[in-house]
Amino acid sequence: MVEPESRPGRGDKVGLLGRQVECAVLDRLLDAVRTGESRALVIHGPPGIGKSALLGHLMDAPGDLRALRAVGIESEMELPFATLHQLCVPLVDRLSHLPTPQRTALETVFGIRAGPPPDRFLVGMAVLSLLSDASQKRPLLCLVDDAHWMDRASAQVLGFVARRLLAESIALVFGARERTRDLLGLPDLEVTGLRDAAAHALLESATHTRLDHDILSRFVAETQGNPLALLELPRALSVTQLAGGFGLLNTDTLPGLIEQSFLCRIEEFPAQTRLLLLVAAAEPVGDPALVWRAARRLGVAPEEALADGTDGLLSFDVSVTFRHPLVRSAVYRSATESERRSAHLALAEATDPRVDPDRRAWHLASATAGPDEAVAAELERSAGRAQARGGLAAAAAFLQRSVVLTVAPSRRADRAVAAADASLQAGDLDAARRFVDVADQNAQSDFQRVRADLVRSQVIFAAGLNREAPPLLLAAARRLERFDANLARETYLLAWGTSALVAADGDSLAAISQAMRGLAPPPAAPRALDLVTEGYALLVTEGRATAVPVLRRAADALADLPPDDLLKWGWVANGVSAAVWDDRAMRALYGRTVEVVRAAGALTELPFCLASLGMATTWTGDFTGARAIVDEADIVAAATGVPLAPHVKLRLGALSGHTSEVEPLISATVEEAGASGQLMGVTVAEWSAAVLYNGLARYEQARAAAQTSAGIPELWVSVWVLPELVEAAVRVGDAMAARGALERLTDAAEPCDTDWAHGILARSQALVSEGAAADGLYRRAVDRLARTQLRPELARAHLVYGEWLRRERRRVEAREHLRTAHKMFASIGMEAFAERARRELLASGESIRKHKLKSSFGDELTPQEKQIALLVRDGFSNPEVGSRLFLSPRTVEWHLRKIFTKLSITSRRQLRDALPRNAYEPSPEQGFRG
Repeated sequence: MVEPESRPGRGDKVGLLGRQVECAVLDRLLDAVRTGESRALVIHGPPGIGKSALLGHLMDAPGDLRALRAVGIESEMELPFATLHQLCVPLVDRLSHLPTPQRTALETVFGIRAGPPPDRFLVGMAVLSLLSDASQKRPLLCLVDDAHWMDRASAQVLGFVARRLLAESIALVFGARERTRDLLGLPDLEVTGLRDAAAHALLESATHTRLDHDILSRFVAETQGNPLALLELPRALSVTQLAGGFGLLNTDTLPGLIEQSFLCRIEEFPAQTRLLLLVAAAEPVGDPALVWRAARRLGVAPEEALADGTDGLLSFDVSVTFRHPLVRSAVYRSATESERRSAHLALAEATDPRVDPDRRAWHLASATAGPDEAVAAELERSAGRAQARGGLAAAAAFLQRSVVLTVAPSRRADRAVAAADASLQAGDLDAARRFVDVADQNAQSDFQRVRADLVRSQVIFAAGLNREAPPLLLAAARRLERFDANLARETYLLAWGTSALVAADGDSLAAISQAMRGLAPPPAAPRALDLVTEGYALLVTEGRATAVPVLRRAADALADLPPDDLLKWGWVANGVSAAVWDDRAMRALYGRTVEVVRAAGALTELPFCLASLGMATTWTGDFTGARAIVDEADIVAAATGVPLAPHVKLRLGALSGHTSEVEPLISATVEEAGASGQLMGVTVAEWSAAVLYNGLARYEQARAAAQTSAGIPELWVSVWVLPELVEAAVRVGDAMAARGALERLTDAAEPCDTDWAHGILARSQALVSEGAAADGLYRRAVDRLARTQLRPELARAHLVYGEWLRRERRRVEAREHLRTAHKMFASIGMEAFAERARRELLASGESIRKHKLKSSFGDELTPQEKQIALLVRDGFSNPEVGSRLFLSPRTVEWHLRKIFTKLSITSRRQLRDALPRNAYEPSPEQGFRG
């Protein structure tokens, strides 16, 4: 029911009865999109409340906007990207405009090409770019009705896109019964019942007899002003029920009432019409040809089925459309199980297996009453195709249904393991646990049981870093040895890596390492996996001196590690170069890992890889580059929902000497990481505290923090903290602690023939030495560290040498080293250490004003603007910047205009002068930024 109304800017137009406020909100949304802004909105409310009508109001907007529309369908919720495909089909001709990785991702999920499953966030970035490109010609209006029935893959992607709309002239509007988890946080418009006057008018329009005002008021109150209920319920009631007001007594929920109203109308149809409605309800695509083919198989003739029409409940046009989703559900639920199976079987037989094999398989599964190996196998093949398109949730659903239909226990065990693994990848840990149990119950061989155990341990680890996973992975690896040597070796390596992250004592890591030592010898030409496994095992069981030769060979082999292996277990192997103190190899490997992860679109892994690269970059003194990397990691982590530990922020804050920022972060990290058993987090926090307090010359606090982290059985950071403990202990006169730490540092660094290892070791040895021996060691430390790119460590070597020379009354030489240290610290941004050097210079007799450290470039820019400015300065195009920062190219351009204004420049070229590199910032071709 409509009434005429006029709204400014829209001309005389028919408006929705009683929806002036809601229509005004939508009109403002359209006006914003027309002026170059973007908007996202979730219109939500109960069934029949008028959400679809409001979306129709948007569709009626003048033709200066291009409209795309999709509808979520309950029976399609397991088909990956079904809703997304509906929405984007009209834009397929524009795929060629996208960057290659994004184009490939969309072509894969839409079935245009075969390929490995793309990361869902890469798909999201591709959709954002596609919509942004399409909106350049004219504003774009994207509507998704019944969004609560979107398949999960589409919901994740469209929720991702909606959160990143800014300056693209795009409106993305969802109609949903409730805000689903993928749409939480988006602007919303709750639709409630009509107010009394409008509700009375609508109800009177639907009744053919004059009713008492009190009766009308009761209907309005009982239906809570729900427009569909006001229109439909009177049609299901007799005149007596209406007039007496008894029609709503002894009723269930309002949706149930409305559905019952539809059922009453459906029951009056001839048998052939009811059967036609059932076929249409079971067929989610709305393809008229397919519906009629299936209906004919059930003996339905069009001329008979539609002889008296369908009372407006079903219409045949370009597509088959029900008046309301409640009509579809009423039809489907009112049918018997046998009738539903017959409808699905007819649809399966009418579906071309070459064109749509997955929907055919799903119909066959719905048509099957009991176990059926042929259908189970068909579902298994559909799961493979779904995985290839990145539809992990759909693959899990296909496999889960396949398990139910499988006859033989052995096949059921295999499929249950696959279903558990797919559920794990899709993030459904409860389903993964259930199907692991099914696999265990049906396993007919030890290999099947161990495969189930492997998935079970991975589920436990995925549920949170904890101490349960390493022993389970160890047990699985041991049992896998006699079945699959490669898989066993990979599982041992994963067990070792998880134990290194979370074990609170060395027992678990030692047991895993001993088991790895017992593996069969690698072949004559060992692979990277063989060398990493052997090297790590030796590191724990025999010590660094024995392990270093193997680990060096492993580091060389990792430089050419295939991308698939890098993605699978590279996160564990990346510690090899740090274990042998090879800073160049460490940065190169971390940089390559970021490149591989980017190219693969594995965006859920990217934050961790960026964090590793950021940490490696802090060692060079490129704080600007490190901050840019950690800012990008934060952006990706926020976009993907991946929690990211603040390790790089701790390191940067400690080196910079920003006490007010880093001390609360240290305390919070120690508490949170300690409570969850994350060994690495506690160690990094205490190491950062030791560095911070050494810079501030608060040596007692530095010693306490360093002793805590040095005592943790961790293999990397607990070694890096030893130089901090030596320095702090020497300054407070704790000779025993200093020499104990130096002894451990010698064992860790001396076998590694690198400038990093020997430079740090010489600097620490000099601190506990005297006379000519100390002087020679300080010179060696400066010489060896000067050959590296570890600027902070070289500056600290000059500082401690200068401090020693001043105490030796060699003031002229002292000033030379202290001036060098002070200049380097100031240039890098190590404020606390710079002040420590300044005080030493004053004590040496040199008059020096307190150095005012240069503020970071572009301080007027926001963190995101800095990210964009840096990337554009380094030659990245707008699409490339957008891909990294999850922004559309048009939004990047919008930010650039703001950046140019803030920096008082007018072109991309001028960014090089406005944002100059410092002396310690690597260029992009050096690979530090990935």
